[in-house]
Amino acid sequence: MATAGASSAGNLARKDQTLLLFARLMEGGQEDEDTVKGLDELTKLLNDDLEAVQKGEESICEVIDADCVDTILCYLDMRQPDIVRSHATLTTSAYLKASGEDGSKKLQDFFHHRINRGTYDDYIVAFCVAAVMFPIVPDLTSQLFLSEGFLSSLGPLMRRKWKSRKVETACLEMLNAACLNPACREAVQKYCTEWLEEIIDQDPEEVVKAMYAANPDVSLNQGSISMRRHSEQVQNLAAVVLAKLKAVQPPPSPNSEAEPRIQPATTSIEDLTKLFTKMLLKESDHGKQNSVEGLAYASLQPKIKEDLSKNGEFLKQLVKTLEDAPPVSPLTYGALSIFANLTRYRPAQTEEQKRISELKAYANVAGRLEPDPLDDDEQVSERCKRVFEAGITPALVTHSKNGSTASLSLAVSIIYSLSVTKSIRGKLAQQGAVRLLIGAWSALPETESQARRTAAQALARILIATNPSLVFGGSRPYPQSSAIRPLVSIIPTDPAADTRDLLPTFEALMALTNLASTDDDTRNLIIRTAWSDVEEQLLSSNARVSRAAVELICNLVQSTDAVALYADFTNPKTKNRLHILLALADAEDEGTRSAAGGALATLTGYDGVIRGILNRERGIDVLLGLCSDDNEDLRHRGAFVIYNMVAAEGETGKTARATIRAAKGVEILTECAKKSNRPEVVEITVQALKALLEEA
Repeated sequence: MATAGASSAGNLARKDQTLLLFARLMEGGQEDEDTVKGLDELTKLLNDDLEAVQKGEESICEVIDADCVDTILCYLDMRQPDIVRSHATLTTSAYLKASGEDGSKKLQDFFHHRINRGTYDDYIVAFCVAAVMFPIVPDLTSQLFLSEGFLSSLGPLMRRKWKSRKVETACLEMLNAACLNPACREAVQKYCTEWLEEIIDQDPEEVVKAMYAANPDVSLNQGSISMRRHSEQVQNLAAVVLAKLKAVQPPPSPNSEAEPRIQPATTSIEDLTKLFTKMLLKESDHGKQNSVEGLAYASLQPKIKEDLSKNGEFLKQLVKTLEDAPPVSPLTYGALSIFANLTRYRPAQTEEQKRISELKAYANVAGRLEPDPLDDDEQVSERCKRVFEAGITPALVTHSKNGSTASLSLAVSIIYSLSVTKSIRGKLAQQGAVRLLIGAWSALPETESQARRTAAQALARILIATNPSLVFGGSRPYPQSSAIRPLVSIIPTDPAADTRDLLPTFEALMALTNLASTDDDTRNLIIRTAWSDVEEQLLSSNARVSRAAVELICNLVQSTDAVALYADFTNPKTKNRLHILLALADAEDEGTRSAAGGALATLTGYDGVIRGILNRERGIDVLLGLCSDDNEDLRHRGAFVIYNMVAAEGETGKTARATIRAAKGVEILTECAKKSNRPEVVEITVQALKALLEEA
């Protein structure tokens, strides 16, 4: 009973606390800090309510009536300070989670009641609430937005003779948020495009001149309801909405019915882009967010990408905008989105995928839709060079330190695209891209697996083309070892991918090979973290991947840790490992034979490896085959391996010399010396022959 009483008292206390908070919030006239504090306390109560209800307590939502909900939602009004609006958004989200269907019903009632009252003040609040609610409860907000008669009523409201900047701004903010939903976007396209065009096309100065001509005594206050013209801010926001509508429109089919010769004048995506570019180049904060948001959508179009990338002044201003933007902000995300669009390559397709795409195109339209040539790899590469020359890399490095997960993923994708161009990989490393990518791979949560793989692959590309001592040496705050785990993570193919892409595997192996050329500490770390994955790739069906894996082995066996994996000829795993290396020394691919020969040249300095080769059928034949190769580099490696074996001491050397003589080693080495021109090849071959003939 005592427990039940305590629970009841606690439940009552929570409800009383809730009512007290609402009473304070309803009073108004508080300092912003006090309002924010009250909203935060209410948010905590609502978040804790979910857990309390699961324990059998009554929900505090039972005491939250329509007036309380009205209080919270009115704090989402655009006329409230930004800090109050942001905290009210969290409170509203917490309430909708805690209240379930009842909360959704109260939100619907609030929206319809405000719209039906139809005053300017009611419109502003309703539109602001809808704009904020779209990302929080998209299904419910879309239902309200698409309710019968709502969108069609906006045209007459926006075309009223007397304008209210705040009503228009709130309405357009709502449409802007609604365009993220496909069904809502289609409805906006249907009902709102015409008056959006009218807003953008209206020349404010001409309207004012006409009004003064008609009535010289008229008094105009910009932004008040006495204005007959749309403000510049409203025009800019309308342009953003229209850009979202036009940017995602599908291209017309080649055999579509001919359109009427006379078409009403419309604002093209090119016109909107010029408007946004002009706004950004003004170098003022006013309109900057609108211009960046509009360009983030406009730059999805290949023609727009090409035009923007060729505007050097615009690129430099966009870089500056990114540099000056707060780390976590819509402005930062928008600027990064533009750069990502400018640099994005068309996804690679297998032959099978290309055939399927063609079949879909034939099924959808009477004729094949060719990919836009402006998105061909050559065009994208040129755009990437222009973006790089504009100085994007340092700005990305700065923002990567404190950015959101979404912004960090975009920064990674931009560096990934830039790294495709081999000529700028070294400069990317100099400007901090390696540090960015290593930091991003570590900072991104494991749920962002694709972004992490993208970061690792971009890192691999840069490290393939650069000297590790220049990237990690000197006073660099990050060690060379920090690059190994990201690279190792992409050796296995992506388990989530529909097709098997071996390019990341190949590039990771190449980058690790470069790192393994430096010191034993690096080699040993690669062996500990990646050996099994590397060994698996030795037998890849792709010749380039197999060659890259054996080239890495060739560098790794410079470490005694790797030698130990081959030297115990009595161990079945070791015997199999050596058998694979000998098979690769006899592979069809010349580069693979060379790398395997290089690894054996190091390994045959150890007695156990020589005995393992002697115990392997055709082992000697493979090595003598290298000595007979037409490529002098391969003959050099083969002769070096044979010399190591015949120069070995004790019983192992004696057995090796006898076995090689029996396999016509003298004749093969003699011929090798005759057709070789380089002194070092001739010298090692002659030394091997001497060792063979001395005992004969």
